[in-house]
Amino acid sequence: MIKPFRVDIPQADLTDLTDRLGRTRWPGELPDAGWDYGIPLARVRELADHWRTGYDWRRHEAALNELPQYTTEIDGQNVHFLHVRCADPDALPLILTHGWPGSIVEFLDVIGPLSEYFHLVIPSIPGYGFSGPTRERGWDVHRIARAWAELMHRLGYRRYGAQGGDWGSAISRALGAYVPDNVVGVHLNYLPTPPPPNWTGDDELSEQDRERLAGIRRYVAQRPGYQVLQSTRPQTVAYALTDSPVGQLAWIAERFTEWTDPRSTIPVDRLLTNVMLYWLTGTAGSSARLHRESLIGPLPCPVPVGVAVFAHDITLAVRPFAERTYPIVRWTEFDRGGHFAAMEMPAEFADDVRAFFWGLR
Repeated sequence: MIKPFRVDIPQADLTDLTDRLGRTRWPGELPDAGWDYGIPLARVRELADHWRTGYDWRRHEAALNELPQYTTEIDGQNVHFLHVRCADPDALPLILTHGWPGSIVEFLDVIGPLSEYFHLVIPSIPGYGFSGPTRERGWDVHRIARAWAELMHRLGYRRYGAQGGDWGSAISRALGAYVPDNVVGVHLNYLPTPPPPNWTGDDELSEQDRERLAGIRRYVAQRPGYQVLQSTRPQTVAYALTDSPVGQLAWIAERFTEWTDPRSTIPVDRLLTNVMLYWLTGTAGSSARLHRESLIGPLPCPVPVGVAVFAHDITLAVRPFAERTYPIVRWTEFDRGGHFAAMEMPAEFADDVRAFFWGLR
């Protein structure tokens, strides 16, 4: 059963948040530490002060409620999703999947331009936001992909596209592999491309690809702290993030700062709305569990794949490696933008998604 959904946060939850922000116990900081030890104290104080005194949740809640939202239970798990139909009844359905530490908020700026061409389905990953916490083990990218296939089936969509970055990239590829007869193509704005096993052909790569491979190797050798914690001790980190709004804020804001193009201007209120979806739903721990559940190996995808590479992403895809695994039919390089492409460059992102799927029709 699919049920309409409306965001309606109790005022007591907002009052509690304001109270907690006002009673924050701030840590010390080394002089001139900058970013060497993590997100700077001054930056978090600035964000937290605006959150407490200048941010209006009710205004953003109302904006979310202007979009058609629904919930349904799949495989024992609540799934929340936006469903924005195109005026053209014959438009291609497209399922958009966010990542961590993102949410459906990532796609708010591209709903308008994309819904001119597609019927949009934008779900909250199980364990995230209004889908609520997961209640059992096993919610990895493959199980989520199976849930997405069932969701699209319930909506009456037999042929559709998939798009994603971060976890959405893995989930979209798994969806294409699970139901290749239903998925016409997969568009990705993030694609990890580790070197093949026993790779010794660095000299065969272009200079640009050698630089990208070096970046991938650095990333793998020096795994970020958040990734180590969430893939090994998601429950332990959940206590701090669920109890402290400033802790949740710093945990997410650091990633948004480090993974975006320095020239990008994601509005502070948009960042805080994204943080609110974690805080209000108590999903810090369950969203972190996806790192523990999903020990990702190769994710082959037999349907046509399009890749958009944004210059300031975490790692940049190496095309020769990607083409060993995927049937690449479109590859676009952007000299701007980062990991949250739909928020950073919504017009360019939407144009590339449209062009990819238009080329498959």
